[in-house]
Amino acid sequence: MKAGILYAKNDIRYEEYPDPVIKDDEVVIKIRATGICGSDVPRVLEGRVHYFPIVLGHEFAGEIVETGKNVKSIKIGERVVGTPLLPCFKCDECQKGNYSLCKNYSFIGSKRQGSFAEYIALPARNVIKLGPEVSFEQGALFEPATVALHGLYRVNFHGGEDVAILGGGTIGIFAMQYAKIYGAKRVFVFDIDNSRLELAKRLGADVTINTLDKNYKEIVNELTYNRGFGFIFETAGNPVTMQIAFELAGNKSNICFIGTTTKNVTFTPELLEKMNRKEFTLTGSWMSYSAPFPGKEWELTSHFFATQQLKFDEEIIYKKFPLSRIKEAFDMYKTPGLVKGKIMLVNE
Repeated sequence: MKAGILYAKNDIRYEEYPDPVIKDDEVVIKIRATGICGSDVPRVLEGRVHYFPIVLGHEFAGEIVETGKNVKSIKIGERVVGTPLLPCFKCDECQKGNYSLCKNYSFIGSKRQGSFAEYIALPARNVIKLGPEVSFEQGALFEPATVALHGLYRVNFHGGEDVAILGGGTIGIFAMQYAKIYGAKRVFVFDIDNSRLELAKRLGADVTINTLDKNYKEIVNELTYNRGFGFIFETAGNPVTMQIAFELAGNKSNICFIGTTTKNVTFTPELLEKMNRKEFTLTGSWMSYSAPFPGKEWELTSHFFATQQLKFDEEIIYKKFPLSRIKEAFDMYKTPGLVKGKIMLVNE
């Protein structure tokens, strides 16, 4: 088969790669659509990987083309989504259902071959069937959507309060939609790009705020009656938005950092003191799994996509490339601010 193989920092090539060989409890998926995650960008452009050469990619959907002899629940030809986490199922955290915290886990597109390829093998229990009303491109968005939903569970989200989403990227757009589905009073989306804010508004955001506006804090204070937000989700992984979260928090509110940063984050004593004075709760969110594996995050994402309560808009996908042009796709990330949304790779 062909795959996008990363040989070294900024050296990714579309070349021949060994076909996957499955075990008795595994399946082979023909990849039809796979998204580039923000975490893939430093892996390619900065070489932040476990080893070379490697095939990255962990957001994917496709068709079953082969099944192991012990696989009974999935049939050849079925349309599916793959869940990338491969926990050990034996350690204490796995026994508690905290699969994301497994110390012995493997991961598709990080520790073993990923989805930037024509085919991929993975355990049958890592497969979610795709309804006929859901496209492969939507299926490739399941993973970031589940990451957003897991963030809501981390803070025991409940409806009836104002919610701030910091970052209008793919995860932010889904976090906004999930907050609406679960009964938020109002959802505010913050970003620096008006096109992303327009998309958020179209998909259900009640208020959109461009943080480049010097008066945005005054606008927020007026709209929230100086109470701040009950829930804040930072989805950009940006030190600036992480600091903004502390400023926007209301008393006794909940802040969840979903985004992953590759930069140092610093807080002034005055800003850090807000956590004490407001007594807000700050937590992180890692991946998107619960018991029974892979968890309610995946089951509900499948359900809400199928019922169209979780809305899809073509502008969620910034640009599509055939897998053969994977280098060109990653080259776009070399220009700061150029990529606005998800880049999707499709197999021709």
